[in-house]
Amino acid sequence: MSRESYKSLSSKAAAEIEEIMPWDLERMLREVPGLIVLDVRERSEFDALHIAGAINVPRGILEAACEYDYAETEPELVAARGRPVVIVCRSGNRSALAAVVMKLIGYEQVYSLRLGIKGWNDGDLPMVDARGVAVDPDDAAHLIEPKLAADQIDPARRRG
Repeated sequence: MSRESYKSLSSKAAAEIEEIMPWDLERMLREVPGLIVLDVRERSEFDALHIAGAINVPRGILEAACEYDYAETEPELVAARGRPVVIVCRSGNRSALAAVVMKLIGYEQVYSLRLGIKGWNDGDLPMVDARGVAVDPDDAAHLIEPKLAADQIDPARRRG
């Protein structure tokens, strides 16, 4: 069995789902009744900045959050199988993988935000922090992009 990389997995997932651009989501937020924005980043990422009104369900608990009878159950999400759901992450990889899973478990109108919260911020679109305070796009760029430690970088790239 060949090994898949995270990039190849997310690329394959993106080919199976519908992706939308940040400006599409901006329009949908104004025009589509019942739209759910589902942010699948980790809680610390979400608390630092997110799209106002988004629901946070980290990718690691998504399947349980979509069903009743689990500690992770998100009732609004369980009841949303017929509603439009736009999934957001940092760059569009986790959201593509999450969209595939949500389609498999019966969600009918699932979209992944291509380019993720990074693309949203690049468009100078509004975000808030955990307290609901607006986050400046310039400050957001520093919060979104993680700093990698030397041992987190591919050794082949470290040498060159």
